[in-house]
Parts: sequence; C-alpha cells; structure tokens
Amino acid sequence: MQDSPNPSYTNPHPQALQTQDIAWPFWFLVPIYPYGQRKTLFREVVKGEVWIFEQLQGIFYVVVPIRMTVVRLEEGGLLVYAPVAPTRECLQGVGQLEAQYGSVKYIIMPTISGIEHKVFVAPFARHFPTAQIYVAPNQWSFPVNLPLSWLGLPPRRTHILPQDSREAPFAGQFDYAILDTIELGPGRFSEVVFLDRRSRTLLVTDSLVSIPQDPPEILQLNPYPLLFHARDSAFDPIQDTPQNRRKGWQRISLFAFYFQPSVLEVAPWSSVFREATKAPERSKKAYFGLFPFRWKPNWQESFNQLQGGGQLRVAPILQTLILNRAPEAVLNWADQIARWSFDQIIPCHLAAPIITTPWEFRQAFNFLQGHSGLPDADMAFMRRLDQGLAQRGITPPPKV
Repeated sequence: MQDSPNPSYTNPHPQALQTQDIAWPFWFLVPIYPYGQRKTLFREVVKGEVWIFEQLQGIFYVVVPIRMTVVRLEEGGLLVYAPVAPTRECLQGVGQLEAQYGSVKYIIMPTISGIEHKVFVAPFARHFPTAQIYVAPNQWSFPVNLPLSWLGLPPRRTHILPQDSREAPFAGQFDYAILDTIELGPGRFSEVVFLDRRSRTLLVTDSLVSIPQDPPEILQLNPYPLLFHARDSAFDPIQDTPQNRRKGWQRISLFAFYFQPSVLEVAPWSSVFREATKAPERSKKAYFGLFPFRWKPNWQESFNQLQGGGQLRVAPILQTLILNRAPEAVLNWADQIARWSFDQIIPCHLAAPIITTPWEFRQAFNFLQGHSGLPDADMAFMRRLDQGLAQRGITPPPKV
C-alpha cells in the first residue's frame, strides 16, 4: 500500500486570492485553528471522475488536513461526501466542476459524531438549493439533542440514508455500509463508508488514516505550526527548512494520534514560564514564548513505528475509546467493506488518496482481535483515559 502520486493542485492563481475568498465567518461554531481564514486546495485524483478539496484544522498548532470528496455521477451532476467550509474559494472550485459536469445533486453527511464534519453540511447545502442531503442514521447533538432542521439542515431536502444502499437514489453507482450505532454514554458513534464502483474508490470519514512521512501540501502553505513544533526548547528560533517542516509534522502526528506519547515529557510550568521570559519569540502567534514540550531522543523511532511505511491505521482514540465498545459490529462492518472491489481509499484526514487493497483495509481492524500494531508505551495514556472513563461510568466498559 502506498500514497498515490499527487497531481498538481488546480486552484487558479492562489497568490491572487483576497482575504474574503478564504473567509469562514462561522468559525466560532467550532473555534479551532485556523479560525476565520480557511485556505482550500482542490485537485483531481481520478481524471474526470473524482476530486478532493482540502482545508486544515487543529488545536495549539497540532494541525491536520480535513477533506471533502466530489464524485461525478454517471447520469450527470455531482455527489459531495463530507463537505468542508464553503468559503468563496471552495465554492469557486465546485463551480468549475458544475460548469463541466452538472450541478451538485447529492450531499452526504457520513458521520453522527464528527462535529468538525457536521458543522459544514448545512452552510454548504445552502449554496446548492436543488441538492438533496443524505445523513447517517441516528444523528445527535450536544448538549441538547435537536432536530436536524434546528441545526440548519433544510427539512424538505434532508433524508436519512436507507439501511439498504440499494434503496438510495444513487445506488446505480455507489454502495455504502453503515456502521451500527455505537452507544458511548454521553454520545454515539457511527460512520458511513461509500464505494464509487466506477472509479473503484472507497470514501471513509474518520475510521482509517495513513500518515505520510512529509507534511501534506495544505500544511506547507503556512508552515508556522510545523516550525513551531520542530523546536526542542523555547530558546530555539523559528527556522524554515525542509528538515524542520518534516520534523514538526512528525511530532504533530504523534500529538494527534496519542495525545501524550511516551517520548514526550511536559516540563514543569514554573520552568515553562521562566523560559518564556527569555524566549527569542514572545508574540501572541508564538503563544508568548510558552513551550512546555520536551521530546526524548528516541521520538523519531516512535514516529516510524506509528507511520509504519504509510500503512492504514485506526487512530488510538477510536481503538481505545470507541470501536472497542462494539467489536462484533465493527468487524462485521469491516468484513462487508472488505468484500468490495476497490483500489484506493480517500479518508477525510491525513494522506489521500491511498493505493491499497480490501485485504489491507480489513487488516487495520485486527486490533479488535488483539493485534494493535502500536507500541504499548505510546498507547498507555489512551488506555489510562479509557479505564478512567469506564470506572467513573461516563462510558460503557470496553468489550475487548
């Protein structure tokens, strides 16, 4: 399995974009980086068939791509899977496709718990007033479980995906598999994976990812988060080099997957504040010089084990806090998908597209059969968190 070659992005004259072209005025609904300015990269991954639109998101400069996929329909028009923020730049890219292939006919919300995906569906749909919206069953909201229309989804155009994909209006081209809803105490989890049979492309949301060695292109447009995390102390200057971009990305990956990997130590806050007063960069952008991270010398080895040559991974948070609550249902779902014919996967995060096989897809779920494939030391924090939540009755206990 490997990342497929990346063709050039097709955004016209990105250097000429104005601030309003990348503005996202509703950033306060999910207030995470980059807040009100969201650049979009748009590229074709299957000629005349499949396109991806990438933005980025993160917390404390732990930033990763977030992705929407657009597929051309055989009968004309477009299907959109997991919309991103409908900025002017993003909508211009979709408009280019509509001019060639017809209007957006279907918009898919394939998750019930991924707020970073759900928040964009209603505002995206308002720009395509004839499109039909299909959402995963058993939607919920927090802190109050509200009707979909109260969350901004147009009631006359919003439908629940049928359990049997043959009943969907796009069944002639797509199969999909709905993961049985997993009850998590304060919430629920489910995901709908789509197969475009024509391009042999599998679309997934959060269930699987592949980590690239080098930072994705969307992160390199503004490399500051990469360079921030490439430092070893508050006294190190921000230096933009290819080596530092890669180093920062690999450390960000460890943060994003493990939250607290074994190769990371957090310095005492007394010393963090003391060092901040002497840091060469003390701007708001640099968090006023605060830098509590201390990486052990073997951090690179930990990343290499996580990256695993780009193999498909189920993120530790899903392994330890969510999918292990319903292992039988998850394995049945994975088995169903593994019987399909596909050559590549486009997840909503990290690398894409990923050249792979159905067998490799199924192998990623072997952690439910006692084969995590990730170091116990790095998984320790997530397992302690899992145990604590279960002991306090916040989540149901794991079943594996």
